[in-house]
Amino acid sequence: MTTRKTRPKMPLILTEEQAMLKAAADGFLNEHAPIAHLRKLRDSRDADGVSRDLWRAFGEMGFAGVLISEDHGGSGLGAVEAGVLAEALGRTLTPSPFLGTGVLSATVLKGGSAEQQAAWLPRIAAGEAIVSLAVDEGPKHAPARIATTAQRSGNGFRLNGAKGFVLDGHVADAVIVAARTDAGLTLFLVDPTTAGVEIERTVMVDAHNAARVTLTDVEVDADAVIGAVDGGEALLEGALNLGRACAAASLNGAGDQAFQTTMAYLRTRKQFGKLIGEFQALQHRAAHLFSEIEIARAATAGALNALDVGREDAGLVVSVAKAKAGRVAELAVQEAVQMHGGVGMTDEFDVGLFMKRVRVLNELLGDAGFHQERMARSQGF
Repeated sequence: MTTRKTRPKMPLILTEEQAMLKAAADGFLNEHAPIAHLRKLRDSRDADGVSRDLWRAFGEMGFAGVLISEDHGGSGLGAVEAGVLAEALGRTLTPSPFLGTGVLSATVLKGGSAEQQAAWLPRIAAGEAIVSLAVDEGPKHAPARIATTAQRSGNGFRLNGAKGFVLDGHVADAVIVAARTDAGLTLFLVDPTTAGVEIERTVMVDAHNAARVTLTDVEVDADAVIGAVDGGEALLEGALNLGRACAAASLNGAGDQAFQTTMAYLRTRKQFGKLIGEFQALQHRAAHLFSEIEIARAATAGALNALDVGREDAGLVVSVAKAKAGRVAELAVQEAVQMHGGVGMTDEFDVGLFMKRVRVLNELLGDAGFHQERMARSQGF
């Protein structure tokens, strides 16, 4: 007789401490980085497109180091707490190094040497450093098709290749580069001022920031390797899964805020002598969207919890969450624009900004198609 293996229970609601973190994050961002903050950076054509002062404030609040141990100046919390912060950032559309630095790069660096951890994790936790992860090379997320090479050279390696969609790479103090070595994938910590490194800022459609990074015969020492040579795939995949779950949380935040903004509009806009929110057709659409948002939020909560408890199938749970959150957020912003009518297409109203942010988040770390294919392959299709 075989016994069925039970999986750890995954609560889909926040604990009291996590709810307090959510309240603190929402309050901080609404006060210090509302949507007006994004508009100011965009309209002033800010050279960085991101506020270093705000990132330092993130450090002071304990947000930047949420995933970093207390030994390195962080909060020592987990994926659920990182998701809480990511959702809050989605609500206010705040340009921030949190995802690229506080989630992706910090997770990779936790697998690095003691010297690498001591040099970078405290600075990230304090909001004093920005570190970018350079993975993708084509128009779509495809970590399995990395072509950048790292050949042995002297006591180190020579890197050649090009990366795109590197979050905040134009202001990074260090870049983590994924490259092919003799028998696998290796991660390298690269100083962006090293000879042969060229970085070009890319202002994305949502006024957030990425960069193109070109590496031409870039020489790095052996101590630039994070983890083991040829052993970077597992470390990278762990970071990407956490980043995907947090991107799903940001999609939930953006989608829900677009929904809340639309509900407020339906309660105030009159047409034919009636509030448009009284029309049954719009009520049905709003009810359907509300249900979908709750399902996406539950899927994301499940993914974040799966990462925290170390479930073997956590990657697939994350893919479900990212795909679902992307589909629902897309529906939310489309409904927001349609229910606002013509004014929904104007820059004066925020719903258009949410639509642009959702488009970028959907592409980031794999769109719905990528994650559906990932799930299908896991089942042998």
